[in-house]
Amino acid sequence: MQDMDTAGGMVGRAEEGMRKSDDNGGNQIVVVTHCAWKVAYADFVTAMMALFIVLWLMNSSLKIQKAVGDYFKDPTGTSKMVGTDMQGAAENFMVSKENMEQLKEQLQKSIREVPKFDKLENHIDMTVTNEGLRIELTESAAGTFFDSGSARMSADGSDLLKLLAQELGKLPNHIAMEGHTDSKQYPAGATYGNWELSADRANAARRMMQGNGIREDQVTQVRGFADQRLRKPDAPQDPSNRRISLIVQYLEKKPSAESSGGEKAEGEGGEEKGGKEAGNAEGTKGAEAGEKKKE
Repeated sequence: MQDMDTAGGMVGRAEEGMRKSDDNGGNQIVVVTHCAWKVAYADFVTAMMALFIVLWLMNSSLKIQKAVGDYFKDPTGTSKMVGTDMQGAAENFMVSKENMEQLKEQLQKSIREVPKFDKLENHIDMTVTNEGLRIELTESAAGTFFDSGSARMSADGSDLLKLLAQELGKLPNHIAMEGHTDSKQYPAGATYGNWELSADRANAARRMMQGNGIREDQVTQVRGFADQRLRKPDAPQDPSNRRISLIVQYLEKKPSAESSGGEKAEGEGGEEKGGKEAGNAEGTKGAEAGEKKKE
């Protein structure tokens, strides 16, 4: 009886154990470990970690998102070793008409890191056009990105173009640069005018960006339009007509070598087939002429 009381004390609480009968009718102590809450807690922590990683990626720069995406596409890095006409991992983020809006959103997030962004925010405009992503940096009356009437770049303009160069330099897309002025003319007889100013500002932007991330072969056009393409035609002397434009052009995918090879083979096969048919036709005509002559 005392033994039973002792055994009952050992298994009296659920968290310490439970009792069951063995084959001989005696009592056997089975120890039960209650750790289910630990499993549930571990699942909760894992889910929270995944959530915070996703939130971090959504607010990270284009460079980080691209690096993480490239890793999951090719963890071992062996795809770069395969013979192909692709130019490294940058081809994985080829900006086309389908994902140009994504580039626009990423650039809008990145430029918020520029010093004095609150001051520049109303002078930066990004729109997706038929030509590509157009980034326009408009001037104020006192000059925002360039000194008034000069191609000398301000500190704010330099900071912004350096950041854009670092982001756009990672892409395989070509870039065109434009300079625009308002309709206010230089004094009569001046040898320097709006045509020179618009071209000089576009070239100043090109030099700054090529020195800070843009590749030498990435810029395909530098255009100076003077006051021929006003942003506000109804207000030709409005300061916002003075601007530089960066156009990230669409990059069209080249046809694969297999498709072009298949078309070539099909063409050669067609020529060969045509040659055989022509030969058979000539042979038939010759045979008929021989029979007629024989008759």
